[in-house]
Amino acid sequence: MSLAIAPAAASDAGVILALIRELADYEKLAHAVTATEEQVAASLFGERPEAEVRIARWDGEPAGFALFFMNYSTFLGRKGIYLEDLFVRAPLRGRGIGRALLADVARTALARGCGRLDWAVLDWNQPAIGFYTKLGATPMSDWTVFRLEGAALARLAR
Repeated sequence: MSLAIAPAAASDAGVILALIRELADYEKLAHAVTATEEQVAASLFGERPEAEVRIARWDGEPAGFALFFMNYSTFLGRKGIYLEDLFVRAPLRGRGIGRALLADVARTALARGCGRLDWAVLDWNQPAIGFYTKLGATPMSDWTVFRLEGAALARLAR
């Protein structure tokens, strides 16, 4: 059995969307996925890519992915990476794939001179919280995440 992690290519847009849908299913948010394969391809591989993806393949088959983008810390005065999604397909969990994907993103952060790597996890997802804690990640319990979307976003923008 072999694991390979590599940057995604435009031809992977369908695989990425399938993995996103599996992640949404796991997070009980399948109803929230409105992305199409065309949108994924355009936003990740178009003229100005919005994010980057690493795909893990186990024996050549897609096993999981990490999707991330650059952010900036005003306190550090340095860029960082925000990990939007980290996901491993259920039958392949427990084989080190998630750790390998996260390590790949961490190496990318260090290679680019980033000051930190941030992400969010659903508060009910105890397996993920335990995994991240074992790696030395610190939960940011003093912070509350906010979001504006849809009509509220449009209203504020007026």
